[in-house]
Amino acid sequence: MKNIFIYTAILSGLIFSGCNDSFLDRYPKTSLTEQNAFTSYDNFKTFMWPCYNIFTNNTIGTSVGHRGQESHYLGDVYAGYLENKNVNGFNKYAFQTVGSVASGNGWDFSAFIRRTNLMLSHIDDSTMSPEEKDHWKAVGYFFHSYWYMELIDRFGDVPWVDKLLNENSEELQGKREPRKTVADKVLERLKWAEEHIGDFSAKDGPNTISQDCIRAALSRFALREATWRKYHEMGDYDAYLDECIRVSALLMDDYPTLYEGTDGQPAAGYGEMWTTEDLGKVPGIILYKEYAPNINATQLNYYEHTSAHWVEMNQATVDLYLMKNGKPITNGDSEYEGDRDMYSTFRNRDPRLYHTVIPPYKIKEGKGEYPTWSYTGNLADREYIDIMGANTTCSNPGVGMKRLPAQNWSASIVPEIPRLGTGSFVSCRSGYYVWKNYNNWEVNSNQAALNTADKPIFKIEEVLLNYAEAMWEKGEFDQTVANQTINKLRKRAGVAEMQVDEIDGNFDTERGKYYPKGNTEGVKVDPVLWEIRRERIVELMGEGFGFYDVRRWRMAPWFINKTAKGLWMKKADLPADMKLLNEETGTADPSGTMTEGYVFLFNNPIVEGKGWLDKYYLYQIPTNEILLNPNLAPNNPGWD
Repeated sequence: MKNIFIYTAILSGLIFSGCNDSFLDRYPKTSLTEQNAFTSYDNFKTFMWPCYNIFTNNTIGTSVGHRGQESHYLGDVYAGYLENKNVNGFNKYAFQTVGSVASGNGWDFSAFIRRTNLMLSHIDDSTMSPEEKDHWKAVGYFFHSYWYMELIDRFGDVPWVDKLLNENSEELQGKREPRKTVADKVLERLKWAEEHIGDFSAKDGPNTISQDCIRAALSRFALREATWRKYHEMGDYDAYLDECIRVSALLMDDYPTLYEGTDGQPAAGYGEMWTTEDLGKVPGIILYKEYAPNINATQLNYYEHTSAHWVEMNQATVDLYLMKNGKPITNGDSEYEGDRDMYSTFRNRDPRLYHTVIPPYKIKEGKGEYPTWSYTGNLADREYIDIMGANTTCSNPGVGMKRLPAQNWSASIVPEIPRLGTGSFVSCRSGYYVWKNYNNWEVNSNQAALNTADKPIFKIEEVLLNYAEAMWEKGEFDQTVANQTINKLRKRAGVAEMQVDEIDGNFDTERGKYYPKGNTEGVKVDPVLWEIRRERIVELMGEGFGFYDVRRWRMAPWFINKTAKGLWMKKADLPADMKLLNEETGTADPSGTMTEGYVFLFNNPIVEGKGWLDKYYLYQIPTNEILLNPNLAPNNPGWD
């Protein structure tokens, strides 16, 4: 049964005669209605159901929205992992086009915070049992904390609002509280919720907020806050690392198995996590967004079959993926064949790359209502078709997962990859077309809103990565921990295990840098820590974690200030409106004399006198908010 976001109306009909969304919008405004509304367990359930929309709210980078390019891809675009294929789609942080805002920017205390505080204010007066009251208090604390996680990540110091306010409340003119103070309160609330939430799945339904959901949020929040405090030199982070380790270990015990998939492709479990119809049957899933035919559908898959999908990967991010032998491409023992064509770039690489970027191929197109195809006769052209599996049905909706050749939304065949350009379907400028949500088995039928593959919200893979990173930060990461975490992910992906004692300064000489305050040259990340972070980047690619991560690590300049470039191409094979990159100038080939090179995407931001600014580590408080409440001033550093 499809549960989490689809039966609000059913619940409302059972509980309130004639209840609808307008009722929910109205009744917080009058005390009489409030008195009548908050009585029974089912009343509270109905009122809090809209809070599940927090997981599709595009303000939060990891949310799963209607279109991936407007939700869970966007955080990785901002981080410099991914690109916008449009010719004017340069990274706004790299080129300093982030302007001052009068409103919005994620500064919101009226939606989830107010709804939660309203519910909490009525718990004691309800007819629920003590256990039921604790349960709903815990659920309220979860949603309140989840939104505050975003607020402090964006703004640092923020007001703490834990009660229902009206127009006369003094708190409306309150000051921002220190980040540490607010974060400690969030941690306290999440720990209380973890301890007191009840097992009311029989009443709430499956796939609802549970103790495991709270622990997953704690794992994410505690790591994020601990590392922010460490690398932003705030101190006082050990307790957060300890908390991340504690709850992550509990979840790892409860979810010992990773999903291996069913389709037979390399790393099938990794790919199918975002393309399967029922995540309720998938090991390791803690909470997920459900979609159902004719009830609740999405455009996530549809867009990745069209010309409207603008998400692509740059060469620098492709270069981060390991070889199947577990070595980075910069390592002398990697057996990397080079990047002078896409076939060799992808050969023997981490198969998770194949589930994120369409691998190269070429076929002959056929004819018919649903066009057929045949092999070219060149064995190289079918190398990755054989790896991913052949798309033999060529129908709409089709059968199977990420099979090759690809198709557009109307089942037209994509004859080859790379497919360079901006106008045609399933094309991009870099050559590395992102297709994380793409599959052939969803109900499609040329209608954009009929895609129904479920999407993960909390899953054990993230928890494993949180645990590994926290253990390194505590000085406790060793081969045993690597086997419990990183190597479980690599085994599923078909990548050789991490051998901790083999990783030294020469393992990857091109590893990333972080930038302590006042240090513009950067410091190379510890070799083992870099491999842990690399694993996180790869495993969670396209899920929106990137911008949170590069900021908490203080690595944003290393990722964002690079020249964004595509694959290596011969000029003769480029579309007429595309150019090659001159790496010496950091611009498109100024003379037009280059015969081959990397595809030009955008100028080097440093060459243009731009690049990441320290003020971007925190967002600007909207100017209208400070006008309404001058006590919010001063704004975050650099935004005055």
